[in-house]
This record gives sequence, structure tokens and C-alpha cells, in this order.
Amino acid sequence: MHKKFEFEYEELDAKEGLGPEDLILLNAAFKAVDTAFAPYSKFKVGAAARLSNGQIILGSNQESASYPVGICAERTLLNSIGSQFPNETIQAMAISYLPNGVASDHPLSPCGMCRQSLLDYEIRYKAPIKLILAGKTGKVMLIPSASHILPFGFTGSILDQ
Repeated sequence: MHKKFEFEYEELDAKEGLGPEDLILLNAAFKAVDTAFAPYSKFKVGAAARLSNGQIILGSNQESASYPVGICAERTLLNSIGSQFPNETIQAMAISYLPNGVASDHPLSPCGMCRQSLLDYEIRYKAPIKLILAGKTGKVMLIPSASHILPFGFTGSILDQ
């Protein structure tokens, strides 16, 4: 039996096509890039989340000389929100980046660990997280739920048996 996994997302030609709330959030992600600590990879990533209470919280990647100790922007942000705002859901998260010497002109998708963390957060709070993915210029992707970018994700439901 063959099966197919698909999802729909929206692609805009530029950030100017975003609604006002999403544009504010993406601009906040651009600012978060400036707080990244990436002396080894030189690949700075910023993320911003709009919470159900209307607050916007920022996160950025933080590297370590011991590479596995570093943490991505998305997980920095999720951990911060989970500990500081445990009763709030994330309505949307914008993610942007600035690599060293390469154009930031297309959307960047979260890594596998971040995809799993986003899925965990959606399951924990029973609410989808809209993703806004963009470089400093160029196209913007709008994905209605982080669960779409991790098909067959580990949900932990097997642990409840």
C-alpha cells in the first residue's frame, strides 16, 4: 500500500506581503539574530514568538566550544517560554538567519531537533504554532503548524502504554 504525506503552506514573494502582526514578529526575529553567539559556525539564527498574551519573546542560537553543548535559536526560545510563561501558548514563531559571507535571501527551515521540540510544544499545549520562515530578503514561507514539518514525529504516546 502506497501512502502520501502532503501539507499546504503559503509562499510570499517578500516580507511586505505579511499581515501587520506577522511582519512585526519577523522583524523581531531579525533583531534576535543580533543576539546570536556563533563564533564557530558564523551562522547566526534568530527566532521570535508571539504568545497568547500578546507578548513577543526572542531567542537566538548560542554556541559553545564543546559543539554539542550549543543550542539552536528555536530551542533557546521554546525553553525560555516554557519556563517563564508556562501558561501561555505560542501563536506564531518567526525564524530568520544571517550566515557569514552568504546571502540571507531565502527561508530557512528548523533542524531536526528543533522540529521535534516544536512538535513537543504543540502537543504539550494542544495548539498549533504557525511558522514564519524568511531570510533578510526574498521569499517568506508561512506554515500553519510546526507538526507539518516533522511527519511521523515521535510523540511519546508509546511511553503511556
